[in-house]
Amino acid sequence: MTNSLTLNSLPLFPLGTVLFPGGVLPLRIFEVRYLDMIGKCQRTGAPFGVVCLTQGGEVRRPGIQDAFEGVGTLATIEHLESPQPGLLSIRCVGTQRFRVTRSEQLRHGLWTADVALIDDDKPVPVPPDLEGTADALARLVHSLEARERPVEEMPLRGPWRLDDCGWVANRWCEMLPLPVQMRQRMMELDNPLVRLELVSDLLTRSGIS
Repeated sequence: MTNSLTLNSLPLFPLGTVLFPGGVLPLRIFEVRYLDMIGKCQRTGAPFGVVCLTQGGEVRRPGIQDAFEGVGTLATIEHLESPQPGLLSIRCVGTQRFRVTRSEQLRHGLWTADVALIDDDKPVPVPPDLEGTADALARLVHSLEARERPVEEMPLRGPWRLDDCGWVANRWCEMLPLPVQMRQRMMELDNPLVRLELVSDLLTRSGIS
């Protein structure tokens, strides 16, 4: 379901990956169009949109036209540093999904879009028959914490919502080696319980839970 909120001229970052709400996305940026975009977002606190490429590449090449999925996720910058001139390292967090209603590529190559925001997943408790999927994720989280890695290097971000269908499903979708098209379809699903059921089936077939 899509709510009534819209954003106009949202800057887009087409990537070869899928960002889920609550997910972590580290990026190294060197193209001028994205250096400018990230600089503006950092100064104003505004988000940008991550959309998954269906054609083209992350680096612009002459004669190759980009195409991307119609549903993406807003990203907010959590950490930014510039290790050298012309290079930014950032860590972003996914917030809310959106549906592209109109898109335009500007002269310097940056894509912008008018988007309609999609409602957040409603909290749905993990049912008893899927608790094994949540327990397996809890073990993974505890394993990562035991390594005492810096927070900025963790592939997952707290708070841990291990009792929530949507949160558990999203984190598994990020961690499992899924084809990008399947990951996109999972992200687009409106029903978090169905998403978790599909994840549980994948984990069972792989022998993880």
